[in-house]
Amino acid sequence: MGWIVALIVGGFAGFLASKLMNRDSDMGLFLNIVVGCVGSVIGNAILNQVGIAGSVQNFSITGLLVAVVGASVLLGIVNVVKRGKLR
Repeated sequence: MGWIVALIVGGFAGFLASKLMNRDSDMGLFLNIVVGCVGSVIGNAILNQVGIAGSVQNFSITGLLVAVVGASVLLGIVNVVKRGKLR
């Protein structure tokens, strides 16, 4: 059951990050889920490097924010690689 919640939260985080990074017209539901889940991993890695050990095993607002930040970083990297500029 936990992986279903992770997919739902990942999809929502990917959707929010795509709105923040102005990429929503390029992405569908599947890519929102992928970006949100990968963004969660990136966000946790960033927090661990800073020294903040965050656990996003269960749904929380903090976990959602970490996933949105990580997904925004991921979309920013994709924008730089694809277009040569950060939108």
